[in-house]
Amino acid sequence: MSLSLQGVTQQVGAQTHIHRTDLTLENGTMNVLLGPTSSGKTTLMRLMAGLDQPTEGRVVWQGEDVTGMRVQDRKVAMVYQQFINYPSMTVRENIASPMKLMGIDRAEIDRRVDETAEMMKLTPMLERKPLELSGGQQQRCALARALVKNAGLVLLDEPLANLDYKLREELRAEIPRIFEASGAIFVYATTEPEEALLLGGNCATLWEGRVTQFGPTAEVYRQPADATTARVFSDPPMNFLTLQKRGDAMTYGTDDVLPSGYLGDGLRDGTYLAGFRPNHLSLEPVEGAIRFETTLTVTEITGSETFVHLDHHGERWVGLIHGIRDLTPGQALDVYLHPSRVYLFDADGALVVGASYAEAA
Repeated sequence: MSLSLQGVTQQVGAQTHIHRTDLTLENGTMNVLLGPTSSGKTTLMRLMAGLDQPTEGRVVWQGEDVTGMRVQDRKVAMVYQQFINYPSMTVRENIASPMKLMGIDRAEIDRRVDETAEMMKLTPMLERKPLELSGGQQQRCALARALVKNAGLVLLDEPLANLDYKLREELRAEIPRIFEASGAIFVYATTEPEEALLLGGNCATLWEGRVTQFGPTAEVYRQPADATTARVFSDPPMNFLTLQKRGDAMTYGTDDVLPSGYLGDGLRDGTYLAGFRPNHLSLEPVEGAIRFETTLTVTEITGSETFVHLDHHGERWVGLIHGIRDLTPGQALDVYLHPSRVYLFDADGALVVGASYAEAA
């Protein structure tokens, strides 16, 4: 069983919301759609569900073309970031409501409600009204109502965005367990790279209506196919440095020079883009590391870590440094970066072929 988008596009007037997309999601997989706001995550989900129809292409479910099929006739469930529960109904009645509409007999409804409530840890709350629940319990109720339909496709559109940190962490840990128990295809939209890594499974990165890469989540994170994917899958955003290779040397900034073999052998002359994540910058010298002279612009202390915002010849960088540092904005600051933590992209933004040195965790 699979869901396949084949040459799917969506245009609204002169605007293209989804560029040509070919994407296949297999049965029993967790699939994360990762991208910033307005990158196309919700639009892609609506096309999967049948809430919208593609301008071109088709949607194939279990080998059947369902492009024109109504959402009511598909085995699809959706959960949004806003809690959608009926306030006048109990939790039991909320969970049972879609099955009543489907005409399922009472005994089967009771069995599924009890089974799903147990899985979602809602059994003690079944006779309560939604307003008597915490935010996390309300979202679990909404999830239970989606799961109880035994839908083959469950779409979760930033379902934890409106919860506080503790509740988000709790449900992030539970969702993979719920997914494994249900056996459905799960599609989970998020703007947060950390959340994508916690959920695991597969990840599709989106940027301006394009799927830039799709594959196992950890693999997409470690080996982004291009600079755009690297930007999407880094929070804070990945830092970049423009390099010029000429003969045996690579130059950057004004007159700074690196031996050409420092970032990989066999590179052709030309312009390259070096990318590196904030947590790979260091304030302490590291053996074999490249030293960069920067100016500190802003510091942000977040508990046991410090974000340092840097100016390097007009390029804006962010470093994530362990510990609380007593630093003064405006001061000169040397930072260090080991070449093994650098991704190298060509002038078109594609990861350089054979750049196996980029094994940054």
